[in-house]
Amino acid sequence: MYEHKFIKIDRNYNQKPKEDYHRIVSEHEKEGWELVQIFAPSTKSYGLAAYFELILKRKLQESD
Repeated sequence: MYEHKFIKIDRNYNQKPKEDYHRIVSEHEKEGWELVQIFAPSTKSYGLAAYFELILKRKLQESD
C-alpha cells in the first residue's frame, strides 16, 4: 500500500512557479517520497495552467 501527497505550486503572472519545485522534490525524497507526476490542469485563459501539482507517493509503514 502507498500513501500519496499532493503539493500545489501556484504560478505568477508570467507563468513561472512561485516556489522552487526542484527543492520541494529533493526535500521530500529525503523523507522517502517518490515523484509520480506533475499535473498541470488547463484552467486559465489561452489554455495555460494557473498552477500545477506535484503528486508524490511512498510506501506505508507496516504497523505491528
